[in-house]
Amino acid sequence: MNDPAPIETASTADPHMRSSLIGMSRKHMAAEMAALGMPAFRAGQLWHWVYFQGVREFNQMTTLAKDFRALLAGRYSLERPEIVDHQTSSDGTHKWLLRLADGNEVETVFIPESGRGALCLSSQVGCTLKCTFCRTGTQALVRNLTPGEMVAQLMVARDALNEWAAPGEERRLTNIVVMGMGEPFYNYDNVAAALKILMDHEGISISKRRITLSTAGVVPLIARCGVDLGVNLAVSLHAVRDELRNELVPLNRKYPLAQLLEAARAYPTASNARRITFEYVMLRGVNDSPTDARELARLLAGIPAKVNLIPFNPWPDAPYQCSTSGAMRRFAGILNAAGLSAPLRETRGGDIMAACGQLKSASIKAASTPLT
Repeated sequence: MNDPAPIETASTADPHMRSSLIGMSRKHMAAEMAALGMPAFRAGQLWHWVYFQGVREFNQMTTLAKDFRALLAGRYSLERPEIVDHQTSSDGTHKWLLRLADGNEVETVFIPESGRGALCLSSQVGCTLKCTFCRTGTQALVRNLTPGEMVAQLMVARDALNEWAAPGEERRLTNIVVMGMGEPFYNYDNVAAALKILMDHEGISISKRRITLSTAGVVPLIARCGVDLGVNLAVSLHAVRDELRNELVPLNRKYPLAQLLEAARAYPTASNARRITFEYVMLRGVNDSPTDARELARLLAGIPAKVNLIPFNPWPDAPYQCSTSGAMRRFAGILNAAGLSAPLRETRGGDIMAACGQLKSASIKAASTPLT
């Protein structure tokens, strides 16, 4: 399997269009202000309005002079992606279908819980991994998302939840999980740039301890993520034997279990206080036997780990069924007896196709040859 091409941007971007401030780093914003002949403190003011206040119009930047606001409005944009659809589940989960500037679409999901809530960000339009239990895997990779397109997903959610002005302790959106459409490590540079914006303490200010980055096992980038970002790591495991994982997660053919678990064991920030999450989808008669559970416990011995057991969430024409409740309880019991935390994750947003493994958009990769 060949790694997909690195960073891509929207293919139809017009160079004469206004540049978006959403997704600009501090360094980039400072360079933009310097190019306009503005003093350095202007970049700090702009950062505050964009990422702390979350304003949508330049005339809302009341600490800036009117002529400067007009200059900004002529050169830059604060536009969010278009909300094509916003659905709310009976359990309070929100799902947004967002149309990007080039017409491609992604989904992002907010999952509320008591005293907290997690936003599930997408990192690619489509996916290249073809995991057989995941609906996103049935959609070809269209392109990587830019830092701005990932940051904008959070901004859309904060807009909808009206949480820009809310004190931090009162916000419902407290955590970020990069577990939506795509393999984040195959868009690592853009994902890292987006997360650094989200973590900046003078802006959106989400702690690295409240951010979880998921991977199906792109082994060479696991250590780099721990050093560069220090966020929590989640590994989509789903099988305890290479033969089965090759089928469920084809990336395993490139980075087999032994390599993946070695990289997890060495993850720089892993500790009993910050355990690595191993995600395990429960597939009836496929990976849910007591033998599988005992082997999983053996494989994770010595790793600061917890296991999220995920009931398989069906989608049209899915090739699997969810394990029975009895099988899932037995599996969790064996892991618990081995000293592992193994909560059975509650399915959220299933009635709006927002649950784990159900995300998909209608985007299609553009033809490489011009239309005639």
